[in-house]
Amino acid sequence: MKDGIPADGIDQTLIDLPLPPPPPLGDELAAELARLRPVRARRPLRDLARVGAVSLVYGAAVLGLATMRHDGAPVGLLVGYAAIWFSGFASLLWLALVPRRGAVMPRWRAAGIGALAASVLFVVAGFALDGQGGPGSAELGLQRLPGGHMCMGLGVATALVPVVLGALVLRGALPVGSRWAAAGLGAAGGSLGGLVLHLHCPIVDGWHLGIAHGGVVAVSAALAAALASRRLQ
Repeated sequence: MKDGIPADGIDQTLIDLPLPPPPPLGDELAAELARLRPVRARRPLRDLARVGAVSLVYGAAVLGLATMRHDGAPVGLLVGYAAIWFSGFASLLWLALVPRRGAVMPRWRAAGIGALAASVLFVVAGFALDGQGGPGSAELGLQRLPGGHMCMGLGVATALVPVVLGALVLRGALPVGSRWAAAGLGAAGGSLGGLVLHLHCPIVDGWHLGIAHGGVVAVSAALAAALASRRLQ
């Protein structure tokens, strides 16, 4: 017994107590609530298909303007290395845009790690393919620096569309990890740029393949992380 209320009746007494009225909404909160609008849920697989398809069409257009290489390189080497470039583009785009099953946010950690790995892989692979299946810059009468700048510029320009489209579909989806996800988008775009360069440029010097072609992935990832990350937050 406590204050005239049986111990076993205290809980029921508390339940029966009237609730105090809620405090009124502040003007600022009421204004914010009035501005709310329905938001369409993301459909990651559809976003992936759209970004990937438009990016590939754009890459094909860039390649058409730049022209395909006609240096008699072995078909196996062309197709095999092109498949690696395409795999880098598709897998990094998947990591940056599609969340795990049951999750909401994209896999920004995996996208960031993938961007770092792809940046190193394609640079190292370029040096490893030194002189494989084509002419060197000396045979083509090119100077190293200008040739490298031209390819780097073309590759980064090709990477712009995947990065911009990816940033649009991910807008506001990443309160954390946006810089890593943006790096993944940049590396995906850089892989597409590397694919275009592989099918366009006949120079097979290791320095050129590693720095001017493979380096497009690293440069595009860094630029996207620096410039596009805020659009994802």
